[in-house]
Amino acid sequence: MSVDIPAGIGGASVASPTDVPSPRPTHPSSTPSPAASTQQQQQNGNFLSNFLASNPYFTAGFGLMGLGVGLAAARQVIVRGSNMLYRQLLVDLEIPSKDKSYAWFLQWMARESVALSPAVLSESPRGLKGRLLALRELFSSSHHLSVHTTYKQHDNGSVSANFSLVPGPGKHILRYRGAYIQVNRERSGRLMDLTSGAPFETITLTTLYRDRGVFKTLLQEANAMAMKMQEGKTVMYLSRGPEWRPFGQPRRKRSLQSVILDRGVSERICMDVKDFLQSGKWYSDRGIPYRRGYLLYGPPGSGKSSFIQALAGDLDYNICILNLSEQNLTDDRLNHLMNHIPERSILLLEDIDAAFNKREQADESGYKLSGVTFSGLLNALDGVASSEERIIFMTTNHPEKLDPALIRPGRVDVRELIDNASEYQVRRMFLRFYEGADDVCEKFVARVAELGVPVSTAHLQGLFVYNKNSPEKALEMVPYLKSSYVVN
Repeated sequence: MSVDIPAGIGGASVASPTDVPSPRPTHPSSTPSPAASTQQQQQNGNFLSNFLASNPYFTAGFGLMGLGVGLAAARQVIVRGSNMLYRQLLVDLEIPSKDKSYAWFLQWMARESVALSPAVLSESPRGLKGRLLALRELFSSSHHLSVHTTYKQHDNGSVSANFSLVPGPGKHILRYRGAYIQVNRERSGRLMDLTSGAPFETITLTTLYRDRGVFKTLLQEANAMAMKMQEGKTVMYLSRGPEWRPFGQPRRKRSLQSVILDRGVSERICMDVKDFLQSGKWYSDRGIPYRRGYLLYGPPGSGKSSFIQALAGDLDYNICILNLSEQNLTDDRLNHLMNHIPERSILLLEDIDAAFNKREQADESGYKLSGVTFSGLLNALDGVASSEERIIFMTTNHPEKLDPALIRPGRVDVRELIDNASEYQVRRMFLRFYEGADDVCEKFVARVAELGVPVSTAHLQGLFVYNKNSPEKALEMVPYLKSSYVVN
C-alpha cells in the first residue's frame, strides 16, 4: 500500500538532500603570511605614533608630567642634600624660656646688638673699607626690639621707670668674635607659663660647626654680665607655681652695722651661721642632716626681718620668701619648693604663727586658709624627703602660739630674742644718725628711759629720719615716742 508524503507543512517546500549547499573549498592562498602580519603591526604602530604625535593635548600633558616628576625628584635631592649639609656645616643651640640662661642671653644681646644710628655710621672711618665695616655692623645688629619696663615707687612717693630694650620675636643676625650667629626667637601662640601668664618662648642660635665653641663663651659672658648687675645686691625670690622667681629688682645689700641689735645678739647669730657653712664635712662624716634652723622672735618693729636681709648681704646670699598662708599652697608644692631652693639662698618663713596656731590653721587678720597641713610643714622641714644644705629663718611676734613640735631641735636649732630697744641700742642708733653729738646723746638716752614704756627700734628710726639734721629737735620730740606706744 503506498502512502503519499506531503510536500511541505502549510505549503512550504522541503529541500532535498541534493539542494543543501556544500562548503566552499579552502584554498592555501587565503592564509596571511608572517611578513604580512608584521607589516600590518608596523602600520598600526605608525598610526598610533602618528596619532599621539599629532595630538597636542596628549603631548602637552606628557611633557608636564615628565617635568613634574623631574622637579619632584630634584626637590628631594635638594632637600636631602641641604639637610645633610646643614648637619655637617651648622650647629644649633636651643635656649627655652624656663632656663635660667634665657634672661641672661636677652640682656647680653640687648647690649651687643642694638641697631646703629646714622650718627654712628657717619663716625665710621672714611673710604671703602670704613663703609664696608659700617654696613657689616649695621646688618649684624638687631632692628626688631621689644621693650621691658620696670616700675618702681620710692619711699618718698616719687616714681621712676626704667626701660630696657631686648630683641623681639623673629630672626636676628649678630657677629660675635668673628663668627656670624643667627638668633631665632620664637613665641608659642598656644603654650604659656601658667604661673606667670607669659607665652612660652624659645631662642635658637645657629652658627657654623667650626665656630661652635663661641656658644660656651657667649653664655659665660652673659652669665658674668648678669652677675655683675647683681653684684653688691640681694635678690628676693617668691614662689610662683612650682618654682622660684625673682621678685622686683635686686636690692642693694644692707650692711650689718646698719641693723643695731642688743649687745652680742648679731655676733652670736653671724658666728653660728658661718660656722655651719664651714662644717659640711663634719655633718656628713657623722651622718647628720646638713641643715640649720633659726627662730627670731620678739615684738613688731624690733628689726627681725631687717637683720635677716643684712645677714644675707654679709654672706652674699639671696632670700627666698615663702608665704605659708598662700591659698594655692599644698603639702606637695611646699615640699617641692623647699627642696629646690636656689643656690646660696636663705629660706625665710615670716610670721610663722599667723599660718599655724597650735597645729590649727589661723584665720585671723585676713589670712586665708591654705592647703598646707601642719604635718606637711613638719615633714618639709626635716622629713625623709626634706633637702639638705639649707638655712631656714623663721620670725614670729608670738612664740607662745607655736607648737613645741615645730620649734624642737632639728627644726629650730637656734632661738634668739629680738626685743625692743635697750639703752645700748638707743645710744648706738643716736650716734649713728648724729655723729659727734655725744652730749645730746646722753640726754636723749636718759629721757627715753624716763618714758617708762618700751620703744621699738622702728619708732626710734622714724624719729631720727624725721629730724635728719637736728639732734636737738629729736630730743624735743621724745614724748611722741610714748604716744605711739601700742599695747600688744
